[in-house]
Amino acid sequence: GIKVFHIGVGGFDTHANQLFTQARLLQTLGDGLNAFYKDLEGHGKAQDVLVMTWSEFGRRAQENANRGTDHGTAGPMFLVGSQVQRGLYGETPSLARLREENLSYTVDFRSGYATVLGDWMGAPVEDVLGGPYERLPLFTTAPKLPAVPSA
Repeated sequence: GIKVFHIGVGGFDTHANQLFTQARLLQTLGDGLNAFYKDLEGHGKAQDVLVMTWSEFGRRAQENANRGTDHGTAGPMFLVGSQVQRGLYGETPSLARLREENLSYTVDFRSGYATVLGDWMGAPVEDVLGGPYERLPLFTTAPKLPAVPSA
C-alpha cells in the first residue's frame, strides 16, 4: 500500500578526490538499483514501480584545487522502470556556454517532477508545485494506479 518511498544516499558532495569517490558511489547506486529491480521482477511487481533519482544540487564543470567540484546547477535525474520511455531528455550542457561557471540546464527539474507526479501518480501537479510545468514523454504507457485525491 505504499505510494512513495524515499531513501537517501550520502557522500556525493565530492569537493575533493571526486574521480574515485564518485566512481565508487555510482557503482554502489547502480548495483543497488539493479538488485532492487531484479527483486521487483522476481515478484512480478516491476511494472508497478518507478524509481526516480535526483540531487539537491548539481556540480560545477571546472575542477577545483582539491580534484573535486563545487556546488553548481544542472544535475541529472534518472528514472528506472519497465514503463519508462528510454532515452535522454534535453541537450548535453555546453562547456562553452557556462553561466557564472555553472552548466546551463536544458530541462527544468520541475518538468520531470511534474510528469512523475501527474502522469505516474495522478497527483494534482499545480497544487503540489504551485503552477503548471511542461510534461515530458517519459512513460511508454500510463500506469494503472489510483489517482491521489486533490487537497
